[in-house]
Amino acid sequence: MNNYLKNLNPEIKEYFKILCEEFPEWLYEYINTDEMKRLSGISLSCGMDYSDLCNINYWYSNLEHSIGVALIVWNFTHDKKQTLAGLFHDIAAPTFKHCIDFMNGDALTQESTEERTSHIIKSSKKITELLERDNIKVEEVEDYHIYPIADNDTPMLSADRFEYTFSSGLTFNRVFNLEKIKEFYQNITVTLNELEQPELTFKDKTVCEEYIKIISKLWPSWVGKEDKLVMQFLADTCKAMNHQGHLTIDELYELSEKEVLEKIYDCPNSYLSEKFIEFQSQKEVYSSHHLLEDVYCRKITAKKRYINPLVLVKGKPIRIKDISKEANQAIEEFLNIDQEEYISFEMEFNENLFYGIKNKVLNLNKY
Repeated sequence: MNNYLKNLNPEIKEYFKILCEEFPEWLYEYINTDEMKRLSGISLSCGMDYSDLCNINYWYSNLEHSIGVALIVWNFTHDKKQTLAGLFHDIAAPTFKHCIDFMNGDALTQESTEERTSHIIKSSKKITELLERDNIKVEEVEDYHIYPIADNDTPMLSADRFEYTFSSGLTFNRVFNLEKIKEFYQNITVTLNELEQPELTFKDKTVCEEYIKIISKLWPSWVGKEDKLVMQFLADTCKAMNHQGHLTIDELYELSEKEVLEKIYDCPNSYLSEKFIEFQSQKEVYSSHHLLEDVYCRKITAKKRYINPLVLVKGKPIRIKDISKEANQAIEEFLNIDQEEYISFEMEFNENLFYGIKNKVLNLNKY
């Protein structure tokens, strides 16, 4: 077995076996490329690992997420091109992942960092050699959006959405165990959806309803005040580091999170590094109807991630929301969550000192 996979957390090993009983050995060489191995230092939890506000069960990297997506795609398609597109879909994931979308002002769609994917694949000597050997063109694996099983629009069910829901339910907010994941996963088939595209589909309404009941506990966490404020503070920290010349944009796509954290702790701007350490020990997030001065305070509208899967009813695929009162209620309750409040840490905070700006008024457009 590949050394990386051999040393994985035992639960992740078992989880991967559920996603694909026999690991496709041809994937090992692609996983072992430098560009993919870098993702082992990027957390799927978007920096939540570094705050006392969050209780992550164990480290789950973006490499594991990418492998998980590839295994789901391979399990249902046995198509190398689609599987590799799934494996590579986050190859451009930066430090703290979607926090950098927040930094870019893209908290709503969280896709701003994907533009480097093609460049990274094409620039990798090893990956391009492997693709050429396997008679696969870069254009066939650089954009997983072209393969509906790998990715599709929210709220449809795709390999990417399925994987991060399962793994987040194991590591971020424990709502799953492996037996329940296996039960849901084995209830999946592939049908054509209303767009005449293939989509992962539940065979049984009762199983699908239970899946929605469980994952609807996850959805509010991803737009919760703790999650959003931690991500925004990490985004602002990276922006401030870059503004002061202590961290380049390229380094966000080249370094591990551990390496970027070391740069933050060693930042010449002692106010920034001290505030970062203080941020990590925050125990509570506060809400208000107006902007609070002299503390770290933001209004953040983040992407609402949810799923409205297809389920077979008398052989016909139908959205669970249209046939289940319970599923419809869970989805509607989530979609109606209000994100208009201001949220803050109860710690003193000076924007100008944080950004290293003296004798100027800093206009950050308070998110």
